[in-house]
Amino acid sequence: MKVYISGPITGRKTDDYMKQFTAVEMRLRATGYKPINPARMNYHLPAEATSHEEYMTVSIAQLSISDAIIMLKGWQDSAGCEEELHYAIAHEMPVMFESTFMGDEVA
Repeated sequence: MKVYISGPITGRKTDDYMKQFTAVEMRLRATGYKPINPARMNYHLPAEATSHEEYMTVSIAQLSISDAIIMLKGWQDSAGCEEELHYAIAHEMPVMFESTFMGDEVA
């Protein structure tokens, strides 16, 4: 099962969100899922030439080929995460949450 990782990125330091996304990606892979990590993929897009809307277009495209979504801690404070969650619900995708999947030890 391909699982899209949704978490807050805008306004956070690259090291902070990459660490969080990578930890969940590794845990998903270790438990047999096929993670889709938009933080890793979108990192390579040109920041100067890409608007938030364009990033979201790419992110929704990645989500559209996924079977499920996992919401990282802090998703409630991100308009992009809310958009991804609404898309997943509208397309009847299973929704997981980092706190349940990883346990409370993950920041």
